[in-house]
Amino acid sequence: MCTVRQRVPETIRPAELSFFSLADRLARISAQGDPLERLDGVIGWAMFRPVLDRALPAAQAKGPGGRPAYDRLLLCKILVLQRLYQLSDEAVQFQILDRLSFQRFLGLSLADRVPDQNTIREFREALQQAGAFQSLFDVFREHLAARGLLPKEGVIVDASFVEVPRQRNTREENAALKEGQTPEDWSAKKRAHKDVDARWTKKNAQTFYGYKDHIKVNLRTKLIESAVVTTASVHDSQAIDALVQKGDMVVFGDSAYSGQPVEEQMEAKGVDTVIVRKGVRGRELNETEKAENREISGTRARVEHAFAVMSGQAGRIFLRYIGQARNQAAVQLMNLCHNLRRYETIVRLKLHPLTPV
Repeated sequence: MCTVRQRVPETIRPAELSFFSLADRLARISAQGDPLERLDGVIGWAMFRPVLDRALPAAQAKGPGGRPAYDRLLLCKILVLQRLYQLSDEAVQFQILDRLSFQRFLGLSLADRVPDQNTIREFREALQQAGAFQSLFDVFREHLAARGLLPKEGVIVDASFVEVPRQRNTREENAALKEGQTPEDWSAKKRAHKDVDARWTKKNAQTFYGYKDHIKVNLRTKLIESAVVTTASVHDSQAIDALVQKGDMVVFGDSAYSGQPVEEQMEAKGVDTVIVRKGVRGRELNETEKAENREISGTRARVEHAFAVMSGQAGRIFLRYIGQARNQAAVQLMNLCHNLRRYETIVRLKLHPLTPV
């Protein structure tokens, strides 16, 4: 009987990765145009360290030995990567291990340890509980103001939905939630996966569930100056008082901000309003008013550019966090990331003169 010997394939040995081959690969990535390298080249990340140190006091050593803690600035930049590329904790860990551009952005070599998904999640939760994301946004806004990138020429206000996974509750469960009560048959595990803070709303016959990101952008530079996060059911006009401050000079907005209440709020702050007019029953807009609306809309549309960048190719902003606190922190970080990218674009393309600092 003839026995057929199975051929065992030879082991494939990958080429050894030398310092020069790695440098050549990174040079090729740079030549293709690495947005992370450009961003890292203009942002002074050290400005955020005081905020991180205040939010996360140094832990007491449990004893000698053990691995040192990850640098907080490294973990902060990982959170920036998450929002820029809309990655989960597990996915961002994999991408850091896999992508040279991510490693270079973080200042890691192939031999360095990479934080795991649990470390990333715990760091984000700690910053969220300390309210640090708003502080990070404020620090960079002060940097932008110091560089002359928030000129007092006017601001634009608008809001965009931030959708979250839709809840499939019974009518009885929804009734209990509206009264601020948790359904009796919900286990602790089920409760942890239910977003009882998000709200439903409708706009243009479309249904949305989640929250809203109300922003005020600079008329000249399209940088976000301030933001307010609410549930989706809150009307746009209800957040304008918190967004607009004395000294803003003039505020542009769509028809959602029309009406006497907003006019009175802005008048009290000494801010002029340029709002798209809205026709009412029995009185349609005339041709002059329609022409004025088109002119206002051409200016007001600059705020839509910010939302277009944040929504990405999906065309909408979608988050998978549970509860208003977590989603608010994620939106605050998202607004910060918009300003980081917009600042890099302004510097690279010289879209606005910068004040030396």
